[in-house]
Amino acid sequence: MSKILRINTRTKEYSFEELGKYAGLGGRALTSRVVLNEVPATCHALSAANKLVIAGGILAGTTAANSGRSSVGAKSPLTGGIKESNVGGQFAHKLPRLGLQAIIFEDKPEADAPFVTVVVKKDTVEFLDAAELVGKGNYAAHDLLKAKFGEKVVTAIVGPAGEQSLMASTIQFSDPDGRPSRSAGRGGMGAVLGSKKIKAVVLDPDGKDAVVMADPEKFKVARKRWVDILMGHPVTSQGLPTYGTAILVNIINEAGALPTKNFRSGRFDGAAKISGEAMTETIKARKGQYKHGCHTGCVIQCSQVYNDKNGDFLTTGFEYETIWGFGANILVDNLDDIAMMDRTCDEAGMDTIEMANTIAMAMEAGVVAWGDGKGVIDLLRKVGTKDPLGRILGNGTVFTAQAFGVDRVPVVKKQALPAYDPRVVKGVGVTYCTTPMGADHTAGYAVCQNVLKVGGDVPSHGKAGQVEVSKNLQVATAAVDSLGLCLFVAFAVLDTPDALGVVADLVSSYTGKPYSVDDIVNLGANCLKDELAFNVAAGFTTKDDQLPDFFKNEKLPPHDLAWDFTAEEMQASKV
Repeated sequence: MSKILRINTRTKEYSFEELGKYAGLGGRALTSRVVLNEVPATCHALSAANKLVIAGGILAGTTAANSGRSSVGAKSPLTGGIKESNVGGQFAHKLPRLGLQAIIFEDKPEADAPFVTVVVKKDTVEFLDAAELVGKGNYAAHDLLKAKFGEKVVTAIVGPAGEQSLMASTIQFSDPDGRPSRSAGRGGMGAVLGSKKIKAVVLDPDGKDAVVMADPEKFKVARKRWVDILMGHPVTSQGLPTYGTAILVNIINEAGALPTKNFRSGRFDGAAKISGEAMTETIKARKGQYKHGCHTGCVIQCSQVYNDKNGDFLTTGFEYETIWGFGANILVDNLDDIAMMDRTCDEAGMDTIEMANTIAMAMEAGVVAWGDGKGVIDLLRKVGTKDPLGRILGNGTVFTAQAFGVDRVPVVKKQALPAYDPRVVKGVGVTYCTTPMGADHTAGYAVCQNVLKVGGDVPSHGKAGQVEVSKNLQVATAAVDSLGLCLFVAFAVLDTPDALGVVADLVSSYTGKPYSVDDIVNLGANCLKDELAFNVAAGFTTKDDQLPDFFKNEKLPPHDLAWDFTAEEMQASKV
């Protein structure tokens, strides 16, 4: 039976506890329940009262395909509400081999306390001086950890941005290649861990306990069918493995929904230069890797390894959101510049979506010119240093806009919007408004039905059906995150009648307890109820479930559409 490890970051005391009232939960459902139960909703997110939880999904200990996602939860310093940031990497699969479902970091050391590396073993925890890691980029810091603990060491690290508790900071998790490239990016989770003076978390390389299946034969049958489902769908077996998530650049641009120049247009003239097709051809020419998994057991392989012009490694996990944000959104059409921006964010530990919108604020203010890729790289390199401008930028879109007097600020609940203009893809606009997470496309990815026509057809330009599809997808996504599955399995699940039944069989054969499709739905619905309850207690109201006024007042070319939902209509999408 997996346990919860509690670590007091001030006293350095720790305890291994039974799951107790958290039994049956994993991933996002577990992190959100802990935050709701144990964190005062009105506390300062960087105070001792906040807690940071890292949890593997319910299926994390298994060999089910694409089950290696971790959830990181806390009260967000960026939004002021509850947050779950979902991430790949090796952490979720390693935790169960140490007998753990989750780690909870509590309390807070004094301001002058040194940073530590926390080494988690099966029955003990060690606290090591992290002085040699502090101030270093994440790749250099991770290399030092590999030298100490071995090439296959599994880590979670905060970069210089997290050390300064900047609100756009991430926690970087190690991938199968031993690189700190997978970001728990959204909501400033790096700031929370950094405030607790944790530089790195290391999972004992010697912890290799086998995970026991309650019914191995039933699990084997379900696992095989699960792989067949994922490999039988064109999106998960062909599109994503070949072009990564950047396959969406041309698709969303053609749909007129690719936010360009800080959401002024839905089409970018340079889209072809930064598309998934262009990226894949570049990777092939430079002998990189265009099929790559973010964690062991991934069969979709939508990540990639991107090399520079000399054929040397530059970045990995080069995602659509990053390419859009540092591309169309700020009028940059050079893939190498965008790749360097991505690497710079990984090194300092910064959310690329938040930072791309932050740079747009700097461009609105004339700090750097639109389209100046090299200038953007120089700005990003200031974050995590002593430069005051780096401090401003590293605190995100709203903070930077306030610092420079910018009034065109694309955020909901103070979190920056991702790469789909809500005036054109209205289902995802409903999600931006109503998810407890702040603007977050992954919380209810209505792009499936609005644009890709996966799992149904809800025309993207009209209001009909958008509230319903967003609500259903928010429940489904919360369940996927709680199970520890990759969000992209949803493409195949939505089009395969027996898919949810197969997932239920995976859970029941692993745990030995009955599990049904209704249990999956209830898992997601209850998770959302927990998150909404926390946000209400934190002071959120219907006023927070709105897009900025410019989305209502400005029609987006080329389709000349505006956001036309009322506050009352938004409330109907809540669980």
